[in-house]
Amino acid sequence: MTSHALITVFDQFAATVLLAIGALLPIVDPLGGAPIYLAMTGNLAPADRYRVAKAVAVNSFLLLIASTLAGAYVLDFFGLSIPAVQIAGGIVVCAIAWSLLNRPNAPSGLAREDASLKSSDELGQSAFYPLTMPLTVGPGSISVALTLGANPEKHMRPLVVTALGHLLGILIVSLAVYLCYRYADVIIRKLGPIGTSVVIRLSAFILLCIGVQICWNGVHALLVATFPVAS
Repeated sequence: MTSHALITVFDQFAATVLLAIGALLPIVDPLGGAPIYLAMTGNLAPADRYRVAKAVAVNSFLLLIASTLAGAYVLDFFGLSIPAVQIAGGIVVCAIAWSLLNRPNAPSGLAREDASLKSSDELGQSAFYPLTMPLTVGPGSISVALTLGANPEKHMRPLVVTALGHLLGILIVSLAVYLCYRYADVIIRKLGPIGTSVVIRLSAFILLCIGVQICWNGVHALLVATFPVAS
């Protein structure tokens, strides 16, 4: 392979990595999700909460990479459309955000004995639903991941380079998820009890708005597809 070809491959790889990070990181928004994560895992012992953070990051990586590399084929196989995924996922996001918005403030002296009794299966289940999907990797993230992999390269070398670029970009996003969730308690501790309550309520309200927007995006896409506007 000539030096010019190597530079071209590197440019394609770097552009793919930056595209994956730039497209997914603002939507996944691990820093904004840290208060929600801490609110939903506040009854866990710190060691369990750190394990769940790692599991959420791994689940997020697997879900995003699967959506990027094979998601479009899976949707075609089941006859599903992205707007349908957006509507269903948006409803779930709204339901979770509403429950968080109306949750009473947790007492400062939470007992940790019950939390330590949680089994690995229970922690693994909660790590996937709802912490990974739809709170961390929701319909918006999945839609973007599907879009990233919607037009695969036709030749082997560009296909491999693009796949590796998506792999590294999604790995970086998942690492950001782990760091923000792993140190969510440190982030929240800086805010204090009142600040934490305010941030959690505000984050829950923003999450509710995101769920409504995701639903509307799906409904709007279906309406446009059903009733196209004549040009």
